[in-house]
Amino acid sequence: MSQSPDPYAALKIPDYRRFLAMRLTTTLTVQIMAVSVGYYVYELTNDPLMLGFIGLAEALPAIGISLWAGHLADKYNRRNLLVGCISVLLVCSLALTAVALGQAQLKTTTLLACIYGIMFFTGIARGFFSPTNFAFLPQIVDRDRLQNAISWNSSTWEVASITGLGIGGLIYGYWGVAAAFGTMTGLCALALIFVLLISSRPVPAFDRTETALTRIRAGLSFVFSKQLIIATIAMDLFAVFFGGAVALIPVFAKDILQVGPQGAGLLRAAMAVGAISMAIFIAHKPLGKGAGKIMLICVAGFGLCNIGFGLSTNFYLSFGVLVLAGMFDEVSVFIRSALVHFQTPENMKGRVSSVSTIFITSSNELGAFESGVAARLMGTVPSVVFGGLMTLGVVAFTWWKAPKLRDYDFKGAKGSAADFEEGEVLDGHLTKEKTLPE
Repeated sequence: MSQSPDPYAALKIPDYRRFLAMRLTTTLTVQIMAVSVGYYVYELTNDPLMLGFIGLAEALPAIGISLWAGHLADKYNRRNLLVGCISVLLVCSLALTAVALGQAQLKTTTLLACIYGIMFFTGIARGFFSPTNFAFLPQIVDRDRLQNAISWNSSTWEVASITGLGIGGLIYGYWGVAAAFGTMTGLCALALIFVLLISSRPVPAFDRTETALTRIRAGLSFVFSKQLIIATIAMDLFAVFFGGAVALIPVFAKDILQVGPQGAGLLRAAMAVGAISMAIFIAHKPLGKGAGKIMLICVAGFGLCNIGFGLSTNFYLSFGVLVLAGMFDEVSVFIRSALVHFQTPENMKGRVSSVSTIFITSSNELGAFESGVAARLMGTVPSVVFGGLMTLGVVAFTWWKAPKLRDYDFKGAKGSAADFEEGEVLDGHLTKEKTLPE
């Protein structure tokens, strides 16, 4: 009789607990920064367009630097790169705090220039953080516990995302912008301490004669030559692009469900509640056979939930549908993350993750834009229903055109140790390079 997997297996690794603590405090920092900077800029300008420029100031450098960041994550010590990323975030947090404390002596235009400049450097740090964080995780836990580690990593991110926005709003509302930025700075300092406590790992072996451009091209070639990886990333991109009902929650809360800003806040939290619940469930009941089919079914379920949310005129039904959407989305995100980990050689994880980061960052930003344009052209309800139907179409197309993804298994919840073909040549370079022992 086989023993059931230990749902807390990854948490028994001291460095992984430090990694999770770093992930928690970093995410809290970023979420408090997002809500506080947004409120602050709107108070200064009373112009919603200026809020859009905040996202642009962060997204453009993050997307622009991602490929280079992935190359560096495969070339240099990943723990040290994370130290650098969090150090930049800490400096940005201190700068925002200084701006808030000295706001009385600065003109509004100067304040805005400082804020947008700081957010630009924050975007650079976050562009480095994502691929480096992704590549560092499998160096901390062994392959048998990687699925479990991904589950707890995901649930930690969800918890921090919810509480970070709430904490940031409360501190800003009761004690002001300087207190919010100061809290953010303290959390970022804790994140730096946690990552410094993690033991350093050796750099995976690589050909040191290759140029940066050659290595970036090899990473892109690997992604686009692997049906499993490109199908997974592309499906996620289009599902998020067309399934952006969350971007229209304020409209539904105000005009259709008539529950006001409090209801809008609850609706925004609904998907995270579903995602956290599912992440904890997956940690206790790991996925094994049929992972590809499960992912496709869950993305289809996400599309159906978008349709249900668009048609609902009852707050409780809308809340429940969004909880289900969060559960479906968490399964999809978990399988995508685990699949990319299992399918990518250790010495290419940074570069492969950087491509995924570009797709996901772009889909989030463009998805919100698509939802707004569709709502303006078609009306709010038809635009959400249309997005859900398009998501179903993406799933059907992927099921038809990507049989490797459809038939993918996690092979006993351990993943495929090296499913990339032995001796496969990509852009003139073998992908079967050996990694240094950890």
